[in-house]
Amino acid sequence: MTVKVGTRRSALALRQTEVVIGALKRAHPHVAFEVHSVSVMGDRDKTTPLPALGKGLWTSELEAQLVSRELDVIVHSLKDMPTSLPPGCALACVTGREDRRDVVVFSRKHEEEEAAGRCKYGALADLPDGAVVGTSSVRRAAQLKRRYPGLVFRDVRGNIDTRLRKCDEEGYDAIILAAAGLLRLDWGKRISQYLDSSSEGGGLLHAVGQGALGLEVREDDDRMKELLKAVEDTPTMLACFAERAVMRTLEGGCSVPIGVETAWVEEETAGDKMTKLRLRAVVVSLDGKEAVEGEATKEITSLAHAENMGQELAQKLAGMGAQQILDDINKGRASGVAFKVGDA
Repeated sequence: MTVKVGTRRSALALRQTEVVIGALKRAHPHVAFEVHSVSVMGDRDKTTPLPALGKGLWTSELEAQLVSRELDVIVHSLKDMPTSLPPGCALACVTGREDRRDVVVFSRKHEEEEAAGRCKYGALADLPDGAVVGTSSVRRAAQLKRRYPGLVFRDVRGNIDTRLRKCDEEGYDAIILAAAGLLRLDWGKRISQYLDSSSEGGGLLHAVGQGALGLEVREDDDRMKELLKAVEDTPTMLACFAERAVMRTLEGGCSVPIGVETAWVEEETAGDKMTKLRLRAVVVSLDGKEAVEGEATKEITSLAHAENMGQELAQKLAGMGAQQILDDINKGRASGVAFKVGDA
């Protein structure tokens, strides 16, 4: 049996696929795996701001090959997968999660000003007003604008190596990246600050599915679904299905400022300790001046329960004003506005 595995043609995507295939080979030594890398629209177009490229910019070409049976399974960064998949496709498996947090990387121009290559800055709060921070994510820019209104946010595109080079050479003081990608490519030493909700000076909720890998198959391919169970991480899959339900219900995508955070926590009920899923979510206006936040904690035992939890929290946020924020953003998008990180 030979399984054709599709992935993006980038160093990070290929590294992630290599990890997944390694785990599958250990579980199924009799199966051969072929990697088919594809250059997708999001990789080819290096200049258009990501929100202007729409949904599916990282996935649609791969999914077309999946439906046409040129591929058997696709390895995605789950945060790149639209929450509504094309007809005939299914998210069959979510693997173990790498660090889901966003992080700060400072330009090396600041290291040169101190002895022994040490950076003069340790956190975003140390940057002066007017400092330039790069990110391709309006979610990151909008949330950070709430805490650091004096900073200037500018688009930065490219793979991780390219963005690190741009940070060092093209006028940025810092850039914001996902910890997962840096760690998977052995760039962890460039991380200066973590920005999760519990870190001092952080307060940033991450993207839906960030740090996790999603394996997409044809909806009717039961054999492939069974094969992939060997690499499924159930707690991660449940958490990510709840996160994706928040975004799907709010009709958001990677081009709108929706942040989430999930954690499995122990709670005592009637003397019994139970493990429950805590889900936090936030919707922020592009300028960071308006925000709606919410939280829920529930016992989750199935994907359906997880999706219901995310849907209920999203509906609560919508009633609190999140829907108005998103409607305003969508009006701007329809008129050609609100396409750039700089609009935050």
